[in-house]
Amino acid sequence: MWFNFFKEIILWLADLDARLLLIVNGAHSPFFDAVMWCISGRWIWVPFYIVLTYMLFRRFSWKRATLCLITIGLIILAADQTCASLIRPEVCRLRPANLNNPLSHLVHVVNGYRGGRYGFPSCHAANSFSLATLITLVFHNKKTAVLMVLWAILHSYSRVYLGVHYPGDIIAGAIIGCMVAGLVYYIFRCLLKVERMRKCHTAEPMIIPYMGLSIFFLLILFCTINTYILPRAFICHVN
Repeated sequence: MWFNFFKEIILWLADLDARLLLIVNGAHSPFFDAVMWCISGRWIWVPFYIVLTYMLFRRFSWKRATLCLITIGLIILAADQTCASLIRPEVCRLRPANLNNPLSHLVHVVNGYRGGRYGFPSCHAANSFSLATLITLVFHNKKTAVLMVLWAILHSYSRVYLGVHYPGDIIAGAIIGCMVAGLVYYIFRCLLKVERMRKCHTAEPMIIPYMGLSIFFLLILFCTINTYILPRAFICHVN
């Protein structure tokens, strides 16, 4: 009796997950295809990571800042491998865009990208939310925390938009990322007696939000030019 009950719940959740995916993935356009493709990538966020590194060395001694960077790397590695190596091979849930998935013919694919074979849980979500959680705990600044959480949500949303993850994959990955970051941060503080950064009233902590917003607006500008202006200019040149 209980087995059938839980089976029905799981089937209902899977159906809801697929419906939500199709809603997000179905609301596509050439402009948002370009935007979400860039957001899902790695290189667009390099300046963002450089600023985070700069802030660590500004607020900590070089030894503790280096230790923080190593901790960030270990947290991301732990979250990523928990998803990719421990859970995915056991769950074996196909990505929505995978050609072996019966749902794949309904999924809008961008630039022919379908991801790997399995997608539960999302490594992108785990990595993004682990970094956002750790930075929030370390900097103890509300605006920085809001930006990091929004960045993690946007980064994860792009994976659903591209059709390579279900919303459920994202939620599971986010939970794993937050748990791993929180656990490692707690151990980090207990063993090394590293205190949270005090709330600072200078302009330094605001560099991260401003940098994040600048990258986002530059991304929108780039996608607008790439999607609308350049093709029209090329057509006019050919004619």
